[in-house]
Order: sequence, then C-alpha cells, then structure tokens
Amino acid sequence: MEEKVKLLETEALKELVKIEDLKTLADFKVKYIGKQGQFTALLRGMKEIPAEDRPKFGAIINSVRERLENIIEETEEKLNLKELERKLTEEKIDITEPAKNTERGQIHPLNKVMNKLMEACVEMGFTVVDGPEIETDYYNFEALNIPKDHPARDMQDSFYITQNLIMRSQTSAMQIRAMEAMKPPIKIVSPGRTYRADSDATHSPVFHQLEGLVVDENISMIDLKALLTKLLKMLFGENTQIRFRPSFFPFTEPSVEVDATCPMCGGKGCPRCKGSGFMELLGAGMVNPKVLENCGIDSKKYSGLAFGFGVDRFAITEYKVPSIRMMFENDIKFLSQIK
Repeated sequence: MEEKVKLLETEALKELVKIEDLKTLADFKVKYIGKQGQFTALLRGMKEIPAEDRPKFGAIINSVRERLENIIEETEEKLNLKELERKLTEEKIDITEPAKNTERGQIHPLNKVMNKLMEACVEMGFTVVDGPEIETDYYNFEALNIPKDHPARDMQDSFYITQNLIMRSQTSAMQIRAMEAMKPPIKIVSPGRTYRADSDATHSPVFHQLEGLVVDENISMIDLKALLTKLLKMLFGENTQIRFRPSFFPFTEPSVEVDATCPMCGGKGCPRCKGSGFMELLGAGMVNPKVLENCGIDSKKYSGLAFGFGVDRFAITEYKVPSIRMMFENDIKFLSQIK
C-alpha cells in the first residue's frame, strides 16, 4: 500500500510540471486531492489495512497531500503572474478612441432651486430644520393664529386625513415646533413639501415652501427689510430692485408681500409680470405676538420676523417655464433642457 502511494505521488508530480494554464491546474486538484480524488480514495481504503498500520499509512498520505498542495499553490502563483503578463502584453486599451455616449442624470430643477435658497440662508446664519408632512390641525392652523372659524382657512383648501390630522398646507407648522423646542435667539429656515387643493398654471396640489424665522430681542421691520433685501440680491444680483407692499397673514402683524425686479424682463415689463416690471416672490412680516405666546415666548421681551418662499413659483421664474405642472410630469425631454 505504501508503494502505491509513492507511485501515485510520482505520477502526480510528472503531470503537475506539464501544466501551463489555470484551468488544467483546477482539473488536476480535483483529480488528485478533491473530495473524489485519488488520494482521498486511498484514505477511504484504510479499512483494509491492519489497525496497527493505519496511523503510519495515514501520516504518509497526509504528508504527500501536503507536499502536493504546496507545489500546487506555487504553480498557481506562477500561472497567475504569467496570465497577468499575457494580458498586459496582448490586451490594450486605445485611450485615443472616442468615448461612448452616456446619459448622465442631474438634480431636479425644484431641488436645484431649493438648494440654492437653503445655501443662501445658511450663508446668512440660518439653521435648517425639518418636520412632518402630516400635521395636526393645531400646528398647521390654530397655533398660527388661524382658529377653525377664521376666514383665512378659506384661502387654504386643505387635505384632511381625519378631523385633526392634515397634509400640511404650509411649513410654518415647523416654525411653531421650533419655537416650542428652542429658546430665543432663534434663526431657522424650514424647507419642505406642502399640500393644498389648488391647480392651475402657477399652482399645484403638491408644492414646496421654504420659510424663515428669526426671534430675538428688539427685532423690527427694519431687520426684516434689510434681511430680505440682502437675500434677494444674493439670489438675483446686486442690481435687483426690491419693494414691499402691505398685506395680511394671520400669523404676522404687520404683513407684507415682497416683490423683486422681474427676472424674465429685467424690469421692463412682460406678460409674466403683467407689465409691472416686478414679480411677487414671497410673503413676510413681523411674527404676531399671539403666535409667540402660543409657543411660550414672552412677546413683551421678544419679537420676531418671518418670511416664506414658494419654491415652485421661484423655479418656474428662474427657468422661464410657462406652467408649474411641467415640474411634476417627469418628462425627461423637458427636464434635460434645464441646466
């Protein structure tokens, strides 16, 4: 039996030195030391050997197997190196060949505008906060000084889930949450998706807002005007003209609408700005003292300012898009034109 092992080893070594590729080497391993290999078969045949000779015979077979495995490993390394050298010699890439045309995705226009607005606000020292899209009636309306019988609710045809839960109609709800959780001074912006039952060329049932809030001692309309003037000039350029018009919002008092030079015509007058040369961009005002008190903030000591951008309207103005609906139709042909 020992002689049979030596003959099998000699046969295997002669065959091993002739191997010149990895596939043949893999077949060799299966043939001799695999689960059904010839050396494995010898171990299975040890039951025919007297019990006292089995340890010695097993040690001989294992020693031969170990020598073969070491030689196989060395051979595999040499063949791998040989294969690598062959590839380096024979396989070449022509780096002068024109690249294949590939289509690359890009950030959606609405996200581009949202990022632009947030970056400008962060540069001015604002902290970005986020909140739930499903809100309670309290945070979406009542805490903002819009009780159930307030006429302002008619301006916001909202999507109710239950009597108390609503798809938020404004990100102002996050300002309430922030004022409850933070102590003045507060300087935040709250971006996000909002919902109202409204649909035409400049309105969508799903739209996006970015609202800012500053609460501190001695905040006044002068601060509001200076902040928004700087912000809009950062966004549209130093030559942009800004104007403030009286308005009404239940959560600010006094309230203003803020217009800027129409980006479409540069202030000359066009159909988009109805010939006025100005485009309405956002609403703003001083935080109503009732709203501060609802959040546990002393309105006699602190005051605040708030403003809100309609991101979608801002986007269709920025990219000269005729209808807000085009931003939500996922038309690749249209979206690929906006750079």
